[in-house]
Amino acid sequence: MGVLNVTPDSFSDGGSWAAPQAAAERGLELVAQGADIVDVGGESTRPGASRPSEREEMDRVVPVVRSLSAQGITTSIDTMRSSVAAACIEEGANIVNDVSGGLADPAMANVVAGAEVDYVAMHWRGHSDRMNAAAVYDDVVAEVIAHLQQRAQELRQQGVTASRLILDPGFGFAKESAHNWTLLAALGDFTALGYRVLVGTSRKRFLGVLPRVPEPIETPDRDVATAATSVLAAQAGAWAVRVHDVPSTAQALGVWGMAHRG
Repeated sequence: MGVLNVTPDSFSDGGSWAAPQAAAERGLELVAQGADIVDVGGESTRPGASRPSEREEMDRVVPVVRSLSAQGITTSIDTMRSSVAAACIEEGANIVNDVSGGLADPAMANVVAGAEVDYVAMHWRGHSDRMNAAAVYDDVVAEVIAHLQQRAQELRQQGVTASRLILDPGFGFAKESAHNWTLLAALGDFTALGYRVLVGTSRKRFLGVLPRVPEPIETPDRDVATAATSVLAAQAGAWAVRVHDVPSTAQALGVWGMAHRG
């Protein structure tokens, strides 16, 4: 899943693809580089980010989803708003990627269930302006799993079929560095739940400090580290990885796949 942020303030590439034409061209480039899905997002979820208006988000994402879908690209809409999800589904989006898991907008489950599209539900403890304060756990793996199991049950009761559900542990969302590393080591516990699992570690802050690397790694330079986490995700049986830099992960997964077959 290639990341296509059409925002002015995303932590890694904010402003790079703000114009719809440039964003659509970037989406095509991601596919040419090896992405199976292009994930279009119009709201930054970096820590401390403020939310755009519904109109702003619509204006950012709908033209891009329309353009890419018309060219046969499998598109995902990264949104917490049911209205934005519905508009993008109408334009051909195949997946709704909701970092709130339906908690930010109670109408989301009905939209997804009615449209029969795939739905990513992420572990979430609140919006970006307050999520850092919620990064408190006694047992991060057990608590994240319990939350996702509960959300999956509730979403199924609202009409979202199990085969359409994808779970995301929410790396970097209300998580300190140690929490992220613990979750990464326990990915097999998530894939064992019986749902598809999406892993989104790309360029996250916890990858910026590593053993044997003498200086902190700046955000744009974390693609090698991201590719390593993509291999770990593949080994654990994840359904997909969500990355900013497709070539590095495509190469890493290519090596893993060839060795696995060998």
